[in-house]
Amino acid sequence: MRHLLPLRYLDAVARAGSIRRAAETLAITSTALNRRLLAMEEELGVALFERLPRGVRLTTAGELVIQHIRNQLSDMERVKSQIADLSGVRRGHVAIACSQALLPYFLPEQIALYRRSHPAVTFGVYRRDREAAEAALVDHSADLALVFEPVRMAEFQILVSVRQPVYAVMAHQHPLAGSTRLRLADIVEFPLGFPTSDYGVRHLFDLAMLKGSVRLGPAVESDSFEFLRNYPRYENLVSFQIPIGLPPPPGNRDFRVVPFDERDMPPGTLYLGQLRGRTLPVAAARFADQLVKALEQRFN
Repeated sequence: MRHLLPLRYLDAVARAGSIRRAAETLAITSTALNRRLLAMEEELGVALFERLPRGVRLTTAGELVIQHIRNQLSDMERVKSQIADLSGVRRGHVAIACSQALLPYFLPEQIALYRRSHPAVTFGVYRRDREAAEAALVDHSADLALVFEPVRMAEFQILVSVRQPVYAVMAHQHPLAGSTRLRLADIVEFPLGFPTSDYGVRHLFDLAMLKGSVRLGPAVESDSFEFLRNYPRYENLVSFQIPIGLPPPPGNRDFRVVPFDERDMPPGTLYLGQLRGRTLPVAAARFADQLVKALEQRFN
């Protein structure tokens, strides 16, 4: 809508951190965009951006204004989706920030299921660590967030939480492959593939080592669970994953997964949430309902 255009311009500059880069995404000249920003600042009687040598940065006043703008833009998207629902055709866009474990199997399955009934709804799925996923809710770049261990933000409204035990992933010929449950001491003598410290699985290992006497270190460390899941094909290495990041049976025939004894490694928690106090657009709200049901049926 045309009356929202100046607000979208301001939001684009804030996200890009540069008038020139924002102008490129908006398909207008940087001179024209700068004039519009100056006009808004003059109308408000305060500078919204600090002009820096390599871009711009929101002032304190600008941060207040941009939060108001994003709330307005979000509310308009919600109204538009409600109007579309009146016609019997669900439309809209659902943006999801999520931990890496959700990307290979669970979210593709759920999005495809939703789009079979509502093909006019589009999706954006963005891999974010826990902190970045929570921040994406605040700046309205995500409607929903799926994060694993732990939630830190007071504004994170939990829609559902499910337990996720940590599994050891190894080749079928690994000496531990016949185990039904593992203690941390069982894996000390083997090379280990650990996720980096920003992931929830690593957080659980760090807690387990603080509470116990076993000390473990990575032979291989990566921020890619796909890499860690596939590495045991080439070495007798043990890597780790939570159930939602593993293919459903019989898709895991290429490797063996064994749970840890909860005395050593208590399960972590996967959270689905949204920004507290925000009313989601219809498409996002209905998709959230679907995810809640799917997570509860599968893991509770």
